[in-house]
Amino acid sequence: MEGESGDITMTSANRKCSAVTGSGRKIKDNTADWHNLILKWEKVNEEGFSTAAKIINIRRCQSEDQLVNKSPSFSSPATAVSAATGGAAELQDACCKLQDIVNKMVAIVTKMESLMTSQRGVQDLEEFQFGPEGRKIPLFHTWNTKQFESTSCFLLDIYSQELKLKQTILQELAHTTTSDLCMVYLSCWLHQPFIHPQTRLTLEALLLETGHRPL
Repeated sequence: MEGESGDITMTSANRKCSAVTGSGRKIKDNTADWHNLILKWEKVNEEGFSTAAKIINIRRCQSEDQLVNKSPSFSSPATAVSAATGGAAELQDACCKLQDIVNKMVAIVTKMESLMTSQRGVQDLEEFQFGPEGRKIPLFHTWNTKQFESTSCFLLDIYSQELKLKQTILQELAHTTTSDLCMVYLSCWLHQPFIHPQTRLTLEALLLETGHRPL
């Protein structure tokens, strides 16, 4: 996410009120975790893009070498075997690295699921204490606890869908022989079609409501 300088740390400098406790404290902590997890996702996504681009370049070089090897003027089988072996090893390393990156994304989404569970727990507690309508006075500025839950659900759904796309790209990228399709996969990885602009606005609204951003 552009414009973000780093993780949000829970200090008095970014609190609306240092005495926030109970449900408010939990929601505020969860909001900081959402922000930090999304920052980590963006960092890992950049690493994944670089690795995916490397895989495509290796595949392109392999295709070009195959064309050269089939040329009537080419007469060195030993060189061809050596190049093919080296290229295969390099491709395998890059694919393993991309797998590790996707595993990191799985871990991030798993933590997001935990945040969603936590937020639902806060919602259940609020309904138990104050009834279905919730408390009359907001915990922060204007949102009720249901809005925090729906926001968490929205963010989780977006990143879960994007993760599925990343997993598909991982499975297909190294086996795709069409250059145009490779570029489609690479573009999808970079631009993250499921993470639309509303995602950033939703996170910023969450940060503003909980006092992590000044109004």
